[in-house]
Order: sequence, then C-alpha cells, then structure tokens
Amino acid sequence: MRDLANNIAVFSALAPAVQAANATGTVIDRKGFEKVTYVVNTGAIAADGDFTFKVQDSDTITPADFADVDPKWIIGEAPDTLEATSAYKLGYWGHKRYTRLVLTKAGGTSIAAGAVAVLAGAHARPVGA
Repeated sequence: MRDLANNIAVFSALAPAVQAANATGTVIDRKGFEKVTYVVNTGAIAADGDFTFKVQDSDTITPADFADVDPKWIIGEAPDTLEATSAYKLGYWGHKRYTRLVLTKAGGTSIAAGAVAVLAGAHARPVGA
C-alpha cells in the first residue's frame, strides 16, 4: 500500500478541551510500530494562558514510571509558549514502548488544546482502523 492511511494508526492523545491546568495525556502503546508523532492543536487562549508540552516515555504503563524523554529521541522542538489557533508536532523515535504527552501550564488562565498520536513504521500492513 503506497498511501499514508494504510500505513499509520491514529489515537487521541489529549482530548480537545479548554485546559486550565497541567494535563497528562493518554498513554500510547507503540507495540507493532517504530515511531510516534504527536500533533497538538490549539484554539483560543484566555487571559494570557501560557502553556507548553513535552513527551514522556516508560517501559510500563505505571504513571510514576514515566519520565521526560531525552531530547536525542525527539524530532522537532516544542515552543516555550503555545500560540492560539496553531498546530505543532513532536516525533519520538526512542526505544520505550509507552509514551504520553504532557501539557504544562506556566501562567495565565487557559488554552483550548487537544492532541493526536500518529503511529508509523508499522510491522504489519495495512494498518486497520
């Protein structure tokens, strides 16, 4: 299959919502895939909401086992402050099975934001829905 749709899987990583505090996204299991890219979408910012995001990884799904990913395993760079009505991407090509996105509030009131995880490098194709 030469198209993209049959070669990737897409999962909700952070449910779209108005975020007023730090938020930890859904754990993404890379089993059967080599890479994951997180795509973050933002909407309106209220009262100078100052947020950024990062990727964490772990060998288990235990919340306490997750740690910030070493930058050598990240493709791209998260901005210091997310802008309103924007889209960003961060790729992960490390060796840990589980990853998650973390949205961090530095100040202000809130931001509308959500994210998806796009898994690629499938071990078996075509990839199902």
